[in-house]
Amino acid sequence: MPRIIVSFVLLLTSGFLSAEGRHPITFDDLIGFARVADPQISPDGRWVAYSAARYSKEKNAGNSDIWIVPLAGGNARQLTQSEKRDNTPRWSPDGRRIAFVSARDGAPQIWIMDLSGGDARKLTRISAGADDVIWSRDGRWLAFTSEVFPDCPDDACNKKRNEEAESSKVKARIIERLLYRHWDSWKDGKRTHIFVVSSEGGTPVDVTPGDFDAPPFSLAGPTDYEFSPDGRELCFARNTDKIEAISTNVDLWVTAVPGGTPRKITPNPAYDGSPRYSPDGKYIAYRSQRRPGFEADRFELTLYDRNSGSSRSLTSNLDRPVDEFSWAPDSKSVFFAAEDEGYSSVFQAGVDGGNVRRIVERSFNGSVKVSPDGKALVFTRQSISQPVELYRSDIDGRNTVPLTAMNAEALARIEFGAVDPVRYKGSGGAYIQAWITRPPRFDASRKYPAIVLIHGGPQGAWSDAFSYRWNIQMFASRGYVVFAPNPRGSTGFGQQFTDEISGDWGGKVYEDIMQGVDFLAQLAYVDPGRISAAGASYGGYMANWIQGHTDRFRCLVSHDGVYNTFSMYGSTEELWFPEWEFRGTPWTSPELYARWSPSSFVKNFKTPMLVIHGEQDFRVPVTEGMQLFTALQRIGIPSKLLYFPDEGHWVLKPQNSELWYKTVLDWVDRYTK
Repeated sequence: MPRIIVSFVLLLTSGFLSAEGRHPITFDDLIGFARVADPQISPDGRWVAYSAARYSKEKNAGNSDIWIVPLAGGNARQLTQSEKRDNTPRWSPDGRRIAFVSARDGAPQIWIMDLSGGDARKLTRISAGADDVIWSRDGRWLAFTSEVFPDCPDDACNKKRNEEAESSKVKARIIERLLYRHWDSWKDGKRTHIFVVSSEGGTPVDVTPGDFDAPPFSLAGPTDYEFSPDGRELCFARNTDKIEAISTNVDLWVTAVPGGTPRKITPNPAYDGSPRYSPDGKYIAYRSQRRPGFEADRFELTLYDRNSGSSRSLTSNLDRPVDEFSWAPDSKSVFFAAEDEGYSSVFQAGVDGGNVRRIVERSFNGSVKVSPDGKALVFTRQSISQPVELYRSDIDGRNTVPLTAMNAEALARIEFGAVDPVRYKGSGGAYIQAWITRPPRFDASRKYPAIVLIHGGPQGAWSDAFSYRWNIQMFASRGYVVFAPNPRGSTGFGQQFTDEISGDWGGKVYEDIMQGVDFLAQLAYVDPGRISAAGASYGGYMANWIQGHTDRFRCLVSHDGVYNTFSMYGSTEELWFPEWEFRGTPWTSPELYARWSPSSFVKNFKTPMLVIHGEQDFRVPVTEGMQLFTALQRIGIPSKLLYFPDEGHWVLKPQNSELWYKTVLDWVDRYTK
């Protein structure tokens, strides 16, 4: 039977509307959803605070506010109503206050609201702004991050330097080392440092001085610092390797509060981060990787014994990457989420080294939190057909119920396409998982055009999760059967499966995808002569690779894809990535760079192609898209370039996103309908 994954709340509300009363999802529907995130349980276990962001197409921007909902279930209540973003709610240990980050009057700062009433008060006034706040468990301190000049002794110095740079007519930069820009911004000599400030206010203290980032840059990873239970120590992540651009090494350090000389506690040459002290103070749990230079190595849950100084893995026998995690209040186990064959399951691991057990599965869950009494879990849940909402279950994963229904009314008006997980045989007979989504109001007697969506990473996955940038239902609503495969390199299917793309970018993974196309073309409701393909990042690379290796697709879409592996190496920022994937540099491994470069196969290009790129993309620089478009135009292939001067690797602004969807869907329509 076709399966549409919906929440209990959506099932109830949509039951009152006939199919004729609902419509396929539109961009206005997509941009209007509330984006729920970051659940935090109050110390008394009565409430869950969270943030909810909404985006406005008219304002071309987003805003977020703080909400709370009873842990036992009930109506959610909005706590902040600022016109600027309020997020990162954090309960004080006594449960009477919530600290949060707000940009309501300029640069983001730490604010504190008293739940008994009254206006929120601003705690910090640091010129560069503050982010990612946490409390010490004794309630005396808060820690946060700020971008500062490492040689500045105080905030006055940072303020002066920033103002001088802003007012100067000279915008030139003098650069003396690598990693001078990152993701979508220039570093300009600044570093991320962690500050500690009294909960009553005062001058923040920089507890991670020096010319290093603490914590290092992360794309939405768990917070990389935490106070010890007695509030006397702060554990944080930092990379002190000389050439950061070729290093994935991150170590854990501890320092006294409110300041002291940091001491490194992890000698591992690969990643160690996301520290969390056990409630009894005996351990620090953290996520670690074993192979230096490989950012997609499996994250293991590791335990550091504060008395002996030794570390041991709790998940060495679990072939899944550990994501965000939380301690049980009795310090005997840890709960965490991990990618799991297209889903994200919740697991429990005992500190005694016993077997790790899966307690919530066949759904996409995250941000796992444990109630103070150890009887309940709170986590986020989403699907291809449902944006994120909060859920609660018993501690063993049973009796799962929704806590929030922020999008129930909007979802009740939408008819989604049915979603099915499938498996087929790929290269070498390996089983490949994929998602097939059919158009709304599907008619099995018809032959539909299809589109193959290729995920990025390449170490990533199409999961049963809701996306705003590449929303599967948006493609299905246009009348397409959407095929989203998880070929070699995909995460959540075991580390060996993930590893099998490195050094082999156009090999087994290409065969996996093309055999998936064979599978797709044999479906009775798919027109095999009207199949297109699209992807971003590595998915864009694969669209470029497909361009030079088959003419099977009616058209292609390449968004932020690598076209020339040689020029990509010389212009990207994280050099560890190409050096791992292509087994060295272009001058030490030229054969591999040439072998897997789509630019080597331009003579075979035949398929109409839409090229998309953002000027502020420093991961896959914009010249990759420009080179590709030049080649397509020069040899006479029907092609179009969609260029965003104000976007990076992701298209985030609402009006830009609307143009993106319109341009992509119109392009595919032109060649398949």
